[in-house]
Amino acid sequence: MTASPAPRRLESLICGRWIRGDRDGQPLLDAATGELVAHIDATGIDMAAALDWGRKTGGLALRAMSFHDRALMLKALGLALMEHKEEFYTESFRTGATRADGWVDIEGGIGTMLAYASKGRRELPNTRVLTEGDVELLSRDDSFSAQHILSPLRGVAVHINAYNFPVWGMLEKIAPTLLAGVPCIVKPASQTAYLTELVVRRIMDTGILPDGALQLICGSVGDLLDHVTGQDAVTFTGSAWTGRKLRAHRAIVENSTRFTMEADSLNASILGADAAPGTPEFDLFVKEVAREITAKAGQKCTAIRRVMAPAGYIEPLIAALRTRLEAATPGLPADSATRLGPLASMDQREEVRARISELQTVARIVVGDPDVTPDGFDQGAYLNPVLLLADDPMNAAAVHDCEAFGPVATLIPYEDADQAVALAAMGKGSLVSSVFTNDPDIARNMVLGLAPYHGRILIGNRASAKSSTGHGSPLAGLVHGGPGRAGGGEEMGGMRGVKHYMQRTAVQGAPGLLSAVTGRWIEGAPAQSDIHPFRKSLAELRIGDQLVTASRQITQADVEHFAEFTGDTFYAHMDSEAARANPFFEDRVAHGYLIASFAAGLFVDPAPGPVLANYGVDNMRFLTPVYFGDTLQVRLTCKDINPRANAEHGEVRWDCQVSNQNSEIVAQYDVLTMVAKTQEAAE
Repeated sequence: MTASPAPRRLESLICGRWIRGDRDGQPLLDAATGELVAHIDATGIDMAAALDWGRKTGGLALRAMSFHDRALMLKALGLALMEHKEEFYTESFRTGATRADGWVDIEGGIGTMLAYASKGRRELPNTRVLTEGDVELLSRDDSFSAQHILSPLRGVAVHINAYNFPVWGMLEKIAPTLLAGVPCIVKPASQTAYLTELVVRRIMDTGILPDGALQLICGSVGDLLDHVTGQDAVTFTGSAWTGRKLRAHRAIVENSTRFTMEADSLNASILGADAAPGTPEFDLFVKEVAREITAKAGQKCTAIRRVMAPAGYIEPLIAALRTRLEAATPGLPADSATRLGPLASMDQREEVRARISELQTVARIVVGDPDVTPDGFDQGAYLNPVLLLADDPMNAAAVHDCEAFGPVATLIPYEDADQAVALAAMGKGSLVSSVFTNDPDIARNMVLGLAPYHGRILIGNRASAKSSTGHGSPLAGLVHGGPGRAGGGEEMGGMRGVKHYMQRTAVQGAPGLLSAVTGRWIEGAPAQSDIHPFRKSLAELRIGDQLVTASRQITQADVEHFAEFTGDTFYAHMDSEAARANPFFEDRVAHGYLIASFAAGLFVDPAPGPVLANYGVDNMRFLTPVYFGDTLQVRLTCKDINPRANAEHGEVRWDCQVSNQNSEIVAQYDVLTMVAKTQEAAE
């Protein structure tokens, strides 16, 4: 057997230095063997100085970067961390996590960071200010308008995390925070902080993050929250009791500091009435429930705590789950044969046993014995999987109020779909629920009934069995959070998670000044014309560069040729009598796509040059019918320039306005092009 590494004193990363607390600190033990892993303490640390360092040093450096710069920073960091994953797995075993458990935490966490890096480059502009929504026109003559913008908070995001995911729990929070341009202070739960500290050390070794972007507190936060302001943000993952205490902190209340909480969650999984024993959905349900009970020894905020099934399916469900749960082999986390690791600590095991006793006041154990320790593992925090049955669930308050944060779930029989939804709602708000059914009506009714009480809902059936990510897997692009008992907060959700750390502001003024603020041309802002804008590279192109084209008359022959050539012979283009019967038209009209095609013919400069490709149009609207004899003209204006940080080209968005001889707008849309950064890059 390989000798365990010597215990170490964990250190905090504060103001750019690794420092120890003033005391010896709390001992942290290996979850499986009981061996001493580390001591943790943060007494004597100047928490006010940590916040000040983050605001003045980290915030300033991050805000100087564009969204794309910060996204590329996250990508480089994620790839660098992946090189150290085996080192992280070795340390993760000491937390009680098996290799499979650690994969979710380690590679899942790094994958979340890389997902934000990718989404940041694809979905955000290469700027330092983010516009949101359409321009609001506040005057008839385009002299006064408004635009919502988002800008980074000028404070620090304090992330207080739980013990069960020491890597993912940190990375899923700091990725959107750093992408927003806000520095972080991470406070991991003490029991598994040694793994978080190791990851932060490897992050700092890369030199990728600017000074002050990330700090770490190993131990108590002390008076940290006394010093938060209205520009800071605090997130918390843990018990509802602790979360409520933090949310009520004087400084958080007085300063209206943003506070996001993810707390207790009695997540339900529901077997549909159509999913009888012998159906694929029944088998999928059994597999999913067993996996959620045993993965991470049930120490997941998204784990299934309440297992709901039609009353007639309960006995075969117990039998099927017993077979799977009894096959969950306990063992040392590093052993590849282990299917059930220990809880994070002995204290946690006693806490789970106490909660099981509370559940037993209204339910009976049908699988497992919480008081029997698996043979040979007396020194570890092991607990057998436990399945209870609540025979009278509508009157079993503890089942809907008490969370045993371990390999524990309670079976709940229901009579009909309405009762299943009502039982799920008795959990008072959860992170996730799942419904296993192959019946569209059941899926619709269940989801619409469950949605107000849940942050996420998974529908499981045979069609998605191979591709489904499962009940318990939060994803970077989907919101993670829930109402009520679950804390009322949201994390991740793609760019929604980034915006949690930004201030939304409505800016009103003359369009020219709004364009100066946002870097985006809007109607009414100044425009300029010289050479054809398609002859300009990104280095030469300016917001407001504009082309007003020559005119072209639309003839009957044009429309009939387009109809014959494309096959679009819709009656409004071909039949005068039928067109006049239409409430929108006076006679035959030109095709909308003919208008767009002729518009391109008017504004395109055909010679090779900086414009490399047209990759689409956005927001196309046909506003006024075009009849035979009408004359079209195009006004094309450079609206937005978005250079790519790691390429020799960028995206340019053009405002395209097509009008007729009466100056009526007949079509409006954005043309999207790829343009070379320089004339040399276009050659």
